[in-house]
Amino acid sequence: MNWKQCAAVFAALALCLAALAGCAAEKPQASDMGSDLLAAIQAKGEITVAMEGTWAPWTYHDESDELVGYDVEVAKAIGEKLGVKVSFVEGEWSGLLAGLESGRYDIMVNGVDIDEARQEKYDFSTPYAYNRTVVIVRANDDSIQAMEDLAGKKTANTLNSTYAAVGEAYGAQVTGVDDFIQTIELLTSGRIDATLNAEVSYYDYLNAHSDAQVKIACTDPQATQVAIPMRKGEDTASLRKAIDKALEELGQDGTLTELSVKYFGMDISQAQ
Repeated sequence: MNWKQCAAVFAALALCLAALAGCAAEKPQASDMGSDLLAAIQAKGEITVAMEGTWAPWTYHDESDELVGYDVEVAKAIGEKLGVKVSFVEGEWSGLLAGLESGRYDIMVNGVDIDEARQEKYDFSTPYAYNRTVVIVRANDDSIQAMEDLAGKKTANTLNSTYAAVGEAYGAQVTGVDDFIQTIELLTSGRIDATLNAEVSYYDYLNAHSDAQVKIACTDPQATQVAIPMRKGEDTASLRKAIDKALEELGQDGTLTELSVKYFGMDISQAQ
């Protein structure tokens, strides 16, 4: 083979190598799958779940400082169904939904009620729990007998929560706080007249603080639907369907009922 033939062979080899390199470069990576969040999550092998970590029995830390609760176990069960690891990120309520919208978190599992305002900004899974909102007052206060009696009363709740919105809808003057424990402290000290929260959260608190001088004054007749919010858009459509399928299976095999009874002492996974 003369030098011209050798040069031709080397040129052909160079073209083949370049073509192979181009094919490798075009292979989709996890970071390139942003148009399909489920595909990106499964490629990474991990889903990032946002929650407060301070709202028992939904999401809280036990005596060993381990993150536990109904929503923690629901999120882990969903992760198993999706075949990925669950990474929890804790934060204050006010920042969780904003972080979800900006893409810092994939989903939020934190007893989030579906309401019209949130549905305009986020897509929701099918409901996996049903919540009854109660008005909590001091044990010696009989001034509130019905939801309408909240008009003009001072209440406290985490801002942008469903409970704050319900209080405002009935005419209450709502003060923003960080968590449920803080609302009880404000209530028992007489700085507010009442606070609104989940019925199950109230009984959980009472189980841990049997001497607390508080009581339920009344109950909102409308139960709320608890679901999992995620970013709105086509990129989350397949993730939403996968989570809906997972929740359906967890409901059918009794997992949601079992977890409900474990953490709430009752089955909140079914509409009453």
